[in-house]
Amino acid sequence: MNTKLQTAFFVFLALLLLLEFFWIIRTEKRLKRFFLGKKGKDLEDAINAVERSVSELREAKERTEKETAKMNRKLAESIRGLGTVRFTPFPGEGGNQSFAIGMLNEKGDGVVLSSLYSRERMSVFAKPVKGGKSEYELSAEEKEALEKAKV
Repeated sequence: MNTKLQTAFFVFLALLLLLEFFWIIRTEKRLKRFFLGKKGKDLEDAINAVERSVSELREAKERTEKETAKMNRKLAESIRGLGTVRFTPFPGEGGNQSFAIGMLNEKGDGVVLSSLYSRERMSVFAKPVKGGKSEYELSAEEKEALEKAKV
């Protein structure tokens, strides 16, 4: 019984060796087909070119990310909301010639411009706004313009 086991073991090893031999031959054929007509120098040049391209892409990506961050900072500080209210401040002087304009960025910083029109004169006011509030007293129309301007 011991010899049967040994024989089976040797047959198994022989089959395994035969399979490995065919696998090696097949791999060699695939490699020859892959390298067909190419020399080592050609492959090295191709690999170096790919490496340079990857490096250039990495640098371009970093530049793009920096520019995008810069644009996002500028965009957050730019005027994003605009609200306009026209009104008549004095009775009997119609036509809604007066106005209030609220201009705010994402943080709620900006300005309220208002103009009061009457027959004798026209006055223009600018009131700074921080965080959606002004240190100066706002009229109802200016408050309404700010509400409209909120993003």
